[in-house]
Amino acid sequence: MSDDARDRFEIPKFEMPKFEIPKFEIPADMRTMAEASFEQARKTFEQLVASAQAAAGSLEERGATVRASAKDVSAKAIGFAEKNVQSSLAYAQSLLHAKDLSEVMRLHAEYVQAQMRALAEQASEMGHAVSQAAMDAAKPKV
Repeated sequence: MSDDARDRFEIPKFEMPKFEIPKFEIPADMRTMAEASFEQARKTFEQLVASAQAAAGSLEERGATVRASAKDVSAKAIGFAEKNVQSSLAYAQSLLHAKDLSEVMRLHAEYVQAQMRALAEQASEMGHAVSQAAMDAAKPKV
């Protein structure tokens, strides 16, 4: 093919189309509503913890051995529940401030991993506390 023919026929260049991932934004009204719901949940949880602590206090009025064991088990259970709910509330609040879907996914993965570790530790501690309470209750009274 002559140079003159090459000049007349151009091969079109192919370019890959560029795709943009749409921005993930929480609308302001929805964010405001979520924050209000979050605060309501926090207040409700604080009331629940106060009630649970009062109930645990009433268990203290029973026998000395049972009282000590029940108080320990109750305190652990309340502490675990409080820790888990606080963790969930912190996670929910962090999601409210996520800038995009990848941040939401990262926050979720971190939350799930942390909760799995916490639940395993809590189950172990609770099992030990309940076993100890059962052994203490079964001991003959002197």
